[in-house]
Amino acid sequence: QVQLVESGGGLVQAGGSLRLSCASSGLTFSTYTMGWFRQTPGKEREFVARISWNNGVTNYADSVKGRFTVSRDNAKNTVYLQMNSLQPGDTAVYYCAAGNRVIFWSRSTNYNYWGQGTQVTVSS
Repeated sequence: QVQLVESGGGLVQAGGSLRLSCASSGLTFSTYTMGWFRQTPGKEREFVARISWNNGVTNYADSVKGRFTVSRDNAKNTVYLQMNSLQPGDTAVYYCAAGNRVIFWSRSTNYNYWGQGTQVTVSS
């Protein structure tokens, strides 16, 4: 059974930082593209970042580029999202996702497995 478990969310003031973690089990982690998405009430799930399975290529949404960094530790089956210079607009539930043979990495439908999400709240 595949499980993705996010942690590290919380309440932070604008300008602060958080580091999200997503621990996986039940899959061959090193062969999966890992993505981070976020969602606010009434809106669709939004792509944030992804890291490829094979060579560590990363991509980011324009809204987080230069502030967020995605990384992975295949030995620990874990993907991370370092979030700096947080803004109130970053407030959302953040989800990690795992996808096999992902082509359109910004599309949530391309990912096979999802975590339960972790709340990030940025106060002004």
